[in-house]
Amino acid sequence: MAERAHAPSADSAAEPAAEPTVDLALELLDSAVTTMGGQKRDGQHEMVRRVVGAIDNNEHLLVQAGTGTGKSLAYLVPLIVHALDSDKPSVIATATLALQAQIVGRDVPRLLAAIEPLLPRPIDVALVKGRSNYVCRHKVDGGFPAEDAGEGALFTLGEDTSVVHAGGQAGATSALGKEVIRLREWAQETETGDRDELMPGVTDRAWRQVSVTSMECLGAQKCPLAETCFSELARARGADADIVVTNHAMLAISAFEGIAVLPDYDVVVVDEAHELQDRVTGAVSGQLSVQMVRSAASSARKHTAINIEALTTAATALENAIAGVPTGLLPNGLSDAQGQAVAMVRDAARTALSDSKPDGGAAADGGRAIARSRLNLVLDLSDRLLAAGEAREVVWTSRPSTFTPGQGYQKPDDADPAVLNIAPLSVAGKLREGLFADRTVVLTSATLAIGESFQATAGGLGLLGPGAPAWSSADVGSPFDYQRQGMLYVAAHLAKPGFGTSPEQLAELQALIEAAGGGTLALFSSRRAAEEAAEKLRKTLTVKILCQGDSSMASLIKTFADEPDTCLFGTMSLWQGVDVQGASCRLVVIDRIPFPRPDDPLVTARARAVASSGGDGFIAISATHAAIRLAQGVGRLIRSTTDRGVVAVLDSRLANASYGGFLRAALPPFWATRDRAVVLEALKRLAA
Repeated sequence: MAERAHAPSADSAAEPAAEPTVDLALELLDSAVTTMGGQKRDGQHEMVRRVVGAIDNNEHLLVQAGTGTGKSLAYLVPLIVHALDSDKPSVIATATLALQAQIVGRDVPRLLAAIEPLLPRPIDVALVKGRSNYVCRHKVDGGFPAEDAGEGALFTLGEDTSVVHAGGQAGATSALGKEVIRLREWAQETETGDRDELMPGVTDRAWRQVSVTSMECLGAQKCPLAETCFSELARARGADADIVVTNHAMLAISAFEGIAVLPDYDVVVVDEAHELQDRVTGAVSGQLSVQMVRSAASSARKHTAINIEALTTAATALENAIAGVPTGLLPNGLSDAQGQAVAMVRDAARTALSDSKPDGGAAADGGRAIARSRLNLVLDLSDRLLAAGEAREVVWTSRPSTFTPGQGYQKPDDADPAVLNIAPLSVAGKLREGLFADRTVVLTSATLAIGESFQATAGGLGLLGPGAPAWSSADVGSPFDYQRQGMLYVAAHLAKPGFGTSPEQLAELQALIEAAGGGTLALFSSRRAAEEAAEKLRKTLTVKILCQGDSSMASLIKTFADEPDTCLFGTMSLWQGVDVQGASCRLVVIDRIPFPRPDDPLVTARARAVASSGGDGFIAISATHAAIRLAQGVGRLIRSTTDRGVVAVLDSRLANASYGGFLRAALPPFWATRDRAVVLEALKRLAA
């Protein structure tokens, strides 16, 4: 178990935790593990000690806990001990809905039931999400006007939109109507108004008919139904709770925007912390389009009756300024013509906001609130775009792809309408100020380090460089014997991957699946690659092949787990969502190293910034991203001490490229081979 300590200027040893606190935490952990029928794990004990020490000494901690460690209990127990003496709540932030549901629905109830006799008082845990995740009673009761179901999707900056909900794809209008009726009926029965408690789920279009964004909300002072507002009640429960569970997006909004979406807390555990930088970036990125400006103008005319001529003129100016601009990074920011057009939009939005102010004594008006929220967003985005250079933000243009059944995704044409995008070049400074400055932060994941180094993760989050706070790190290992349980096969004989999946890669995949007799999780770099591979191999293989998109994710994973010889093909979104133990997942195949797209504007800008400072932009940005994602994919194989299997990577660069060793350093220490005959024989033995 490796551990390190870090300070802004010199290394320092991490202070030990107070013995009485550690003793109580370990006593509670052992009691819980025994009651729940588990086994003592040295790594779990070590993590408890380190988390308790970080909290007691007010020092940030990065702790890597390999699969099987039981890290949820290893941080929940210290948070419970801390809650007994603290007058502020602690926060747990996750990246995914799946882990959030696991913590609130399974881990916390089981843990509290097991240790309740040992606690001096009950521990209260609350779940807090963004406002748009809850039904708005006032909107259901007609307090907001009906609108085009598609319009609301344009105006979501600053919202908790990082989590994909069940049923997120829009259906036909008739189906939409049925969903809205069901939602209205459910709104009268639900106790929480939480979208994720609605089963089965509904489309995003339907949900927008019964919810509002934080900008559209009338506010507790003006809303006539504030006392029964689901969102306000959830936040009130959070303020009174010992532990608040939320997600990275809410943490980002709290840190970047200074908005009190979370109660004042003194300790936060960030789980799935390898995702934090990307989730925070996503939460504070923005898009400005001509359609947004025109929709804001239309909404203002409809609900406030103001003159919108200046706004529509500005929209046309913006349309002309960005017409035909190539998709991609704008390395020097907006051109003069684009800047002038965005300034026109900004000035017109500001005037419209001033003209649309309600009278002091006017009753709450949902339509006006929606219109003004959209004008506010247009104004904010315009201001950001115009100040991008000074604020070290990245600007680029994009155009949405189109999907045609039978043909897949089609690349957009530069003649299509463009969208202006903006995102921070780095979130490190903001996180240092907004997250790490006034509280203790524990960052944990199964994949935080590359080799023995936490530097890449720490640097991206603001924990390196002048003025950085002190932090310590630890790798508490994994209970799995990777050398004995798993094999890493790299198909070094294959050509370097090009566009799409090559015939040689498909032939290799077919041979591997045939040897394994199924039981294969195949992870692809794109949805199109997964679908094409599934379509071709269904014609040549006798085993059942499921593909992402055939059904809901939950249904696909359940079938895959229940049928040991079935295969499941999918994309990056599966890499962290599959936890299948046993023979059902005896072979994991990865088609290529998961580098970010080479034309990704934000990746390009960040790599150039590293290079301009004398660093290696490729290693610091693209290779580091790939190493962590690759480790996540490889981690799907061994999920228990009895699992056995093979990870096969069909990308020869992992074996042959100069950076291959850097990537392999992030992976579990499997027994490695490049010998095709050896791996096929091993798979046949597993299938027997």
